[in-house]
Amino acid sequence: MSSKLDESDFVDRDLEAMQESGTPSFGADDSTATTPLSQEELTSRVSEKQQKLAELKREQEEIEREKNELEEARKRSNELTTGREEMVQYLTRGIGLLKEAELSSGRTAEQLAMTVSDLQGSLNKINSIVEEEWTKENGSVELTRALTTIENARLEWNSARLKWPVLDGETALAPAGDAQSQTEERPGLEQLSFRQLSRMGLAFTWPLVVVGVAIVILLTLQLSS
Repeated sequence: MSSKLDESDFVDRDLEAMQESGTPSFGADDSTATTPLSQEELTSRVSEKQQKLAELKREQEEIEREKNELEEARKRSNELTTGREEMVQYLTRGIGLLKEAELSSGRTAEQLAMTVSDLQGSLNKINSIVEEEWTKENGSVELTRALTTIENARLEWNSARLKWPVLDGETALAPAGDAQSQTEERPGLEQLSFRQLSRMGLAFTWPLVVVGVAIVILLTLQLSS
């Protein structure tokens, strides 16, 4: 028994739904997704990568510069710590030695007081360095100023050592200049008289004369025998 066919029986409802939703059907051309980039697009992407590499290089250089600055600051800070401890010890010890030293004359006492005053001034400047009060903005300047203070104190200390041998453990208290002047006060040979030179020559040569006479006597005795 035959039945009447309806045209709607031949309509693909799934296909209509896919077309209405925009979903591509199987077998559709997907060449758009795999289309190679054009020359302009490739050039643009290469340029972007080069810019990124340049930025990374600048960042690396900036990090390297900051690292070097921190390393230099650490080194200078260590120099300040070591130099301050060293000079405080030297100056304190030197001031104590000079104050306790026995003065031999008024002139020496005056020179000694001046040296003690200079060393005390250098010590006060070192003690006035307060790193806790430094800020990030003035830290580098204050560090340079502090290192200069330490170096000036070192020069003052070395000058005092040259002037006062007692600072190096010697027992002599008189300044080094006094010892030199005493040496200069001793007369030279060109300042001696002829009689003084004759006496000095006789004192130096009489042992040779005695030896010569003894040799002559021995030779004479041998020849006579």
